[in-house]
Amino acid sequence: MHVGLVMECDYRPGRTEEEAFEEAFSIAEMADELGLDGVWLAERHFAAPRRPGDPMGAGIPSVVSVPLVMASAIAGRTKRIRIATGVSVLPLCHPVRLAEEAATVDQVSRGRLDFGVGRSGFPRSYEGYGIPYSESRERFQESLDVILKAWTQERFSHQGKFFSFNDLCVVPKPFQKPHPPIRVAATTMDTFPVVGKMGFPVVTGLRGFDVPQVARHLALYREAREEAGLERKGEVFLRIPIYVAETDELGQNEPKDSTFTSYRRLAETFARTASAAGTTASEERIERAERLREVTYEELLEDRLAYGSPDTVVSKLKHLTEEFQLDGIIMEPNVGGGVPADRMLNSIRLYAEEVAPRLR
Repeated sequence: MHVGLVMECDYRPGRTEEEAFEEAFSIAEMADELGLDGVWLAERHFAAPRRPGDPMGAGIPSVVSVPLVMASAIAGRTKRIRIATGVSVLPLCHPVRLAEEAATVDQVSRGRLDFGVGRSGFPRSYEGYGIPYSESRERFQESLDVILKAWTQERFSHQGKFFSFNDLCVVPKPFQKPHPPIRVAATTMDTFPVVGKMGFPVVTGLRGFDVPQVARHLALYREAREEAGLERKGEVFLRIPIYVAETDELGQNEPKDSTFTSYRRLAETFARTASAAGTTASEERIERAERLREVTYEELLEDRLAYGSPDTVVSKLKHLTEEFQLDGIIMEPNVGGGVPADRMLNSIRLYAEEVAPRLR
């Protein structure tokens, strides 16, 4: 069982970008020292502080726009922890450059890279890069094909819809052979069977989905694997908001305001992007927005969060592990970005010292 945490590298009101980087590096070093298995670096673009009048969905400020650069820096500051992208948004990058950068991180870290990939569920980043969100699915697949060729073939050629190359030799090749583990994020219903058919491990989460939805989607993933002639189970990692404190009361009350605000923002984001070019009915954005607008904190605790004392969190995560047949848990340590730094670090420490050993 992989037990890790995601790093969105947000920076708090009144603090600087420089302080946000230092906090991120401190968390990675702490995770390494405490024995967690991995840190997962999000990729967030144009995540600037909100201005007066900005919509709720503008989100939390973040400095992690180039996760592979962060990964390289973390590799130099840590000894054993795996460093993952969670995720690299393939359609926004040139695949050859991304293959070079990821292979470099794998070499620098001596084989500690997990390459998490996805296409992002929201169009905002695509607008900033001038790339139509309607092309995201095709660009994702072609980019992944190019990266795999670059890593596994001494020289390769490629003729596709978006990219064409002739007799390229990408250097360096990854440290891990044939390449780093590739894990594909699934944030929409129709992605699960696609990932299953491709045969890749899947990463999903309990932000846009609740527990019953994840169960249904993983069934689709496993059915697709079986139909493709693969072992049915597949490898599944779950990203979930986790907050651990000394008691259930503290564990559920301390992050309440930050968490509840975050889910309200998510509802507004789903609603605002429901009609964006390239979105599909299968993404269920309107339905997801409506559910989150009406959800109570008690319902979030039941179906989307693991908050409380170490015993309560362990019980919840063990139940999810059995229900979903999980191979990994990825902690979201500060949903909404509003938990004070000292309490967030205390939660990570309790997660590493008192929760993780009982999950493995």
